[in-house]
Amino acid sequence: MLTVLKRYVVQGPKELTSPNVESDHRKNGIDLVDSFVSADSGTICINLGDAGAMAYTQSRKPLFTPRSFRAVDDMFCIFEGVLGNVAVLRQRYGLNKSANEVSIVIEAYRTLRDRGPYPADQVIRELSGKFAFVLYDCASQALFTAIDADGSVPFFWGTSADGCLVLSDDPNFLKEGCGKSFAPFPRGCFFSTSGGLQSFEHPLYKLMPMPRVDSKGQMCGANFKVDVFAKRQASMPRVGSEANWANAF
Repeated sequence: MLTVLKRYVVQGPKELTSPNVESDHRKNGIDLVDSFVSADSGTICINLGDAGAMAYTQSRKPLFTPRSFRAVDDMFCIFEGVLGNVAVLRQRYGLNKSANEVSIVIEAYRTLRDRGPYPADQVIRELSGKFAFVLYDCASQALFTAIDADGSVPFFWGTSADGCLVLSDDPNFLKEGCGKSFAPFPRGCFFSTSGGLQSFEHPLYKLMPMPRVDSKGQMCGANFKVDVFAKRQASMPRVGSEANWANAF
């Protein structure tokens, strides 16, 4: 799977871009999408307008972590994995018995966006299983993406030559397209347009970039780990009908 979003929509952590960008051979975002689509005739590409694009293929679908896609009310989501508590989550979000994992993620995001009563980290912790997903909301130009605490699904992110944020389950594709400006997506974490990178396992603490060096000793996009000595600033509780609940995650 692949998601490419332009810089004006979302910016990843600056440490994700290799400091050796001058010698880094990276492609532009549109070229990455074209390469991904042309590699497999069965690829489905979703044009997100000026924001970017999403793409996926079922021909290279992982056996134990199946891939699914759904679009609802200008929300587009690619989900890879399996949840073990689907029945419980269907009931929580008022979904029918045919709702699958990708439908649950969309409804969970909708709940967060439209005055959800729980913080985002709690909502993601309730997803029990192996998963990685990318959701883009065209209406609010918002990205919401996460991976489970064990990193059960291969999931990576990087930056293109023109500053696009790139997310994919294919490390070889990112290495070819993003050069050294990519890294594994941090386990047990989620990233959103408004809140940036956060740990849902340890929501009270900040994440610290860790330098990453390849086999040739050259700096690559950073990894991130929980900094147990740096707590996040607690936000004021949101009250009133005009509270902007979407900005909390």
